[in-house]
Amino acid sequence: MSMKIRKGDTVEIISGRSEDKGKRGEVIKVVPGEQKVVVQSVNLRTKHQRQVQSQGRTVNPGKVRFEAPVHISNVMLVCPKCNKPTRVGLSREGEKVQRVCKKCDASIDE
Repeated sequence: MSMKIRKGDTVEIISGRSEDKGKRGEVIKVVPGEQKVVVQSVNLRTKHQRQVQSQGRTVNPGKVRFEAPVHISNVMLVCPKCNKPTRVGLSREGEKVQRVCKKCDASIDE
């Protein structure tokens, strides 16, 4: 199944952890096999990294902060025209398929 959210889109978190709910951010990575997206500065996790040597390079130890994936059902695309979170529809014009905002009927892919 193709995903209606792509890398570079602005999304809003609609459910999940209370400190992340309502935040907006840009999609950094899409994981279609797991139906998840990674959103910039949302769902931050801390990993305690030990010093490791691999291929002649040393990875410094310490705490590493990174964005964990969020399920796609917990985010909603923000329309670039009306600046509101919206559902996404698809419209076909010839062979092209474009994503359309359900609130203002504007094309999202432009």
